[in-house]
Amino acid sequence: MSEKKLTKSDLFWVFVRSNFLQGSWNYERMQALGYCFGILPAIVRLYSGEERKQALKRHLEFYNTQPFVTAPVLGVNLAMEEQKANGAEIEDSSINAVKVGLMGPLAGVGDPIFWGTLRPVTAALGAGLAMAGSILGPIVFFVMFNLVRLAVRWYGLIYGYRAGLSLIQEVGGGGLKKLTEGASILGLFVMGALVAKWTNMNVPLVVSKVGEKATTVQDILNQLLPNLLPLGLTFLCIYLLKRNMSPLTILLGLFVLGIFGFWTGILA
Repeated sequence: MSEKKLTKSDLFWVFVRSNFLQGSWNYERMQALGYCFGILPAIVRLYSGEERKQALKRHLEFYNTQPFVTAPVLGVNLAMEEQKANGAEIEDSSINAVKVGLMGPLAGVGDPIFWGTLRPVTAALGAGLAMAGSILGPIVFFVMFNLVRLAVRWYGLIYGYRAGLSLIQEVGGGGLKKLTEGASILGLFVMGALVAKWTNMNVPLVVSKVGEKATTVQDILNQLLPNLLPLGLTFLCIYLLKRNMSPLTILLGLFVLGIFGFWTGILA
């Protein structure tokens, strides 16, 4: 029952193919064909004849999750298919039930971690270098993002394969919820720091002048709270986004506001 039939080469090629999960996305079964394409090397290794056909059919059922976190699901399915090939009584519906049961919680973790935290943080680091005139900006973004992405895919696959069905119990606990909350807090913290660093607003209107020393509106605002205007502008953008205003419209509005403010002397 516990004979290991899958080799490291099989796991490696499942990892490589998992990068094409979205390659044949459709509205009927979404990532199902990409998932079947990814697990194919293991199916070929474990089954032959009619059993291979049945295995391919059960991995063409509906499937959809955040692409990077599909690796643990693949790993668990590999462990189950290996046990089934060894003679264990595992129903086809049980294998699909594992996929359906894992894809929802993992999607809830993957979206805030990768789209809400990793991508903006690495993009911010790259943009910081690019704004300083360094060609390393886009390279740093590309390398850092993909290093994390590929590491999650590979180690997630291995972890899921070794953990097997025990992974489902871990997903059912509170660990993933805490991880999601931690990632969200980290992302908000980093983005808050970036707002203070990169968002600049200066109101040079002179309020009073004593001798050569002039006091501007910006000086008064800085005494109340440094970066008060960038913070207010950020909150305004968040409010407009929550009101379903298009990000492109907001960008155009900021563009017009900047030109008009500079032309009238309100902004500098």
